[in-house]
Amino acid sequence: MARCIQSVPFAQEIIVLDSASKDKTQIIAKSFGARVIDQSFLGYREQKQKALSFATQEWVLSLDADEALSPQLQEEIKKTVGNNGPEDGYRMPRCSFHLNRWIKHGGWYPDYQTRLFRRLKGKWVGGEVHEYVQIDGVVGSLKSDLHHYVFKNLEEQINTNNQFSSLGCIELVRRNQRFSMFRLIFRPLWKFIECYLWKGGLLDGPPGLIIALGASQSLFLKYAKLWERKFDSVETN
Repeated sequence: MARCIQSVPFAQEIIVLDSASKDKTQIIAKSFGARVIDQSFLGYREQKQKALSFATQEWVLSLDADEALSPQLQEEIKKTVGNNGPEDGYRMPRCSFHLNRWIKHGGWYPDYQTRLFRRLKGKWVGGEVHEYVQIDGVVGSLKSDLHHYVFKNLEEQINTNNQFSSLGCIELVRRNQRFSMFRLIFRPLWKFIECYLWKGGLLDGPPGLIIALGASQSLFLKYAKLWERKFDSVETN
């Protein structure tokens, strides 16, 4: 949290929406002058939209606690907003740090994210996972990296994959998608090939292999959990 807030020294207001954290998030945020708001978790999309509703400035920069602006991106944002061009939002490349290195391949980079936008022109949309900002207007691109400190260790990566696979399963159920043995077998296999070979994950060394296998595992779990749900419905009848 400290790294995130410190990377935006030019912010005129800082809003932190906290969902019952048990660490020092609120203490750290308040020490930097942030307005901290307690909010039970509504889901990734709705939580970020709720935070947006408290903003008052014309421009909003939306960051997760594990993200931070690179020094180059700080300067680029200040210059861009100061020019007051016709754009209503900007996307920026996001570079993730994992397993002691910046990941440059495997589909993890440039991983463009729209995070800077005029408050009245942006809205968080999307499914249970992979939420994004929809801009009602012109979207420009920034060149400098948004830094993402994605996982503390492999245990956190595995736990996150498990959590996201559950959310992904819920999204499949919402779309009335039926279980398919073909998807269970071949979608995870293709995901590994896509991440490790087609998108060059092997160029990131052992971290690239671990990431590709993790992506495949998460997809496998999503479809396995969809299969499992049919037994839940039997037990409730």
